[in-house]
Amino acid sequence: MTKHTIAIIDDHVLFAQSLKSLIDTFEDFEVTHQASNGQEFIEALNKSSAVPEIALMDMNMPIMDGAETTYWLQKNFPDVKVLALSMEDNEASILKMIRNGAKGYLLKDIHPKVLLEALNSVLTEGFYHTKRVSDTLVGSLHTDGKKKSSIELQERELEFLKLASTEMTYKEIASVMNLSPKTIDGYREQLFKKLSVKNRIGLVIYAIKNGIG
Repeated sequence: MTKHTIAIIDDHVLFAQSLKSLIDTFEDFEVTHQASNGQEFIEALNKSSAVPEIALMDMNMPIMDGAETTYWLQKNFPDVKVLALSMEDNEASILKMIRNGAKGYLLKDIHPKVLLEALNSVLTEGFYHTKRVSDTLVGSLHTDGKKKSSIELQERELEFLKLASTEMTYKEIASVMNLSPKTIDGYREQLFKKLSVKNRIGLVIYAIKNGIG
């Protein structure tokens, strides 16, 4: 069985080696790339035909840090899903990584089960956000108090948005709404443009901000 591939970019050698050993115990995952900073990782990518599916990215590294590397990856290898893995537990660091393209932000002292859950979620949902990160993202949007959005949503769009804010898959949403998956994809893309968001977490944040649910 083919395993999902992981890259670890971290300048703390002992931590990186321990993390690799842990991930290699996960049945569906294997570490295929390791680098001590962003520049080293980029050079490895440019020389190799193999591209990892997920990159576990440290925030603070010499030469090229996590935020800069994540931004570069989103521009040049957008299929690589970045999960920040850091000791920095502050809103500025979280927002910087998420805005630069990270699909999630984890602290290095998390339980192995949470890491495995995050890896699976990034593959199936496209993102993984803890309550801490979600609260930070929502808080960053409340720049004008609790002012409601002036964007008008059609009834079916509103129904889709509510369902998209749950843990249901898009296929399950299609079943509940009695629509084809292709039509659901259309609603999703339509709302992305209408609400100026880029992914499902953007839809969820919009729904939370505007009391939709």
